[in-house]
Amino acid sequence: MQKIAFILGFILLSSCSSTQFVDSWKNREITTFQPQKLLVIGMTNNLTARKIFEEKLSDAFVARGIDAQQGASVLDRSFTSEERSEQEIDAMKDKLLAKGFDAVAITAVVGVDDKTDFSSGYYDFGNYYWYRFGPYYYRFQNVYFTPDYYSDYKVYHVETSIYNLKADEEKSLVWVGTFNIVDPSTISSAVNDYVNRTVKQLEQEGVVKRVGGIQ
Repeated sequence: MQKIAFILGFILLSSCSSTQFVDSWKNREITTFQPQKLLVIGMTNNLTARKIFEEKLSDAFVARGIDAQQGASVLDRSFTSEERSEQEIDAMKDKLLAKGFDAVAITAVVGVDDKTDFSSGYYDFGNYYWYRFGPYYYRFQNVYFTPDYYSDYKVYHVETSIYNLKADEEKSLVWVGTFNIVDPSTISSAVNDYVNRTVKQLEQEGVVKRVGGIQ
């Protein structure tokens, strides 16, 4: 769990990312989602990254008429400093309900893949080199001598889930979306990219209302 939390922190503190939508699920029994008070939680032990992410996503919800607050300002730091039992988490949920929260949006990294890319500068299908062995070998022998022929990068699989705290456990999941963040490398661009793509998907699926001028 600590390793995954660290990875999310890395994503949130990296620049220039590309967020791709993968899949989502929406509770069909819920026709409208308008919580009175929603808590935004980013699952990372990096406090700076967590605050920036939770602030961005909270602001996006507020812009769409939802009273959203950051988890870092509501949950006691001592609660996230160690693993908690299900009973302790249930007790935390009861405290949130007592404070007026009726929904939670939680984001976590669920997997990481290492990828390798081939430099497009060396790979050309429309080239006559394909038709003769000699020229072909001569052209692509650079793979042995050029360090940047291959480039390694990572793809992070991230989930954002929204729960209705007042619903029965079996029906509490409102929506869950999975996204890939490809080779994240500055905090503002990485967070903005992920938040914008997530909220856009929520708008498309009718989970939150659209706001004019916000992409």
